[in-house]
Amino acid sequence: MTESATLQIGDRLSDWIEVERLGAVMTPDPDDPREAEGVLNPASARDAEGTTWLFPRVVGGGNYSRIGRARLIETDGVPTSVARDGFALEPQLPFEKNARTAGTEDPRITRIDAINMWVMTYAAYGPFGPRIALAASSDLLNWERLGVVDFAFESRWSTDFNLYRNKDALLFPEVVTAPDGQPALAMLHRPIWDLDEIISGAGEPLPAGIEDPRLGIWMSFLPISRRRESLAWLRSWEQHTLVAMPEHEWEQLKIGGGTPPVRVPEGWLTIHHGVRGEWVKGVDQQENVFYSAGAMLFDATDVTKLIGRTALPILLPETSDEREGIVNNVVFPTAIESRAGGFDFFYGMADTRIGAAHLTWRGASA
Repeated sequence: MTESATLQIGDRLSDWIEVERLGAVMTPDPDDPREAEGVLNPASARDAEGTTWLFPRVVGGGNYSRIGRARLIETDGVPTSVARDGFALEPQLPFEKNARTAGTEDPRITRIDAINMWVMTYAAYGPFGPRIALAASSDLLNWERLGVVDFAFESRWSTDFNLYRNKDALLFPEVVTAPDGQPALAMLHRPIWDLDEIISGAGEPLPAGIEDPRLGIWMSFLPISRRRESLAWLRSWEQHTLVAMPEHEWEQLKIGGGTPPVRVPEGWLTIHHGVRGEWVKGVDQQENVFYSAGAMLFDATDVTKLIGRTALPILLPETSDEREGIVNNVVFPTAIESRAGGFDFFYGMADTRIGAAHLTWRGASA
């Protein structure tokens, strides 16, 4: 793709997308204390029979989070509600618990045909804050924990990415080409530089060459040649590459990953989140923030190359469900499934309930 074509896509991406709200599909059960602080930020997956499942973050008192499992109910092909079906993961292991609470949080699920598995990324809220953890399943019912992701040390960054808290991780569904030319799996993630949250006085040691301390989206790779019979090989990631930083007013504080990338004719499409407002350190549930959703398009051949980005949000908190909740003014996209010439995507509403929206992709024909 030529540079001029890349710039043209960047300018036009908003014109290629139309978003229609479909309303809330899951709200907390007032009779279940395990949902006292909301159901939000789900993963999604479609099984071999065509049934779509949501895997919401289910939050009880004290910010104690589990990953639920719920069958999506559709009316005339449109998502309308869910039928609960227990839990996929609950905090059990030391890296999922801390002195204040515990959490298996904000999952994303990707079907990776190259390994014939669904792979879940989730935030394990352990002793040092959130870390990216993995689980895998062959049936969407039984999940094998694989542990916390290990980032290889790379001298060009002069730091160890394992030092930092990290979350909002999501996987590409297909094998792509890594920066070194090898076929590889690819993961988007969002490191958190502030180490004061772990050790007072540690500051914000940034990787070499990074001058803006705001949080952006990185991509790491796992060469498929390392595949082994044991799924433990999925934990080791390398070739860390910064792919996006906050650019627009609605992303003033930070950006982070949202939905797993989906293939469109022009490249890889993902819906991300941006945050503006005032952030208070050490607080789980912020009061003065505003989360919106935008879209990014990555090159089909070189996935580290961002070729399009919406300058304005494609969805921002406007309805009462999105503006009023555990954390007000939050639209937080985390799941996406294809439907009817476009995609249904699912998002957290005010950290309390789950909404659905339909994205019509018009692409270069727009």
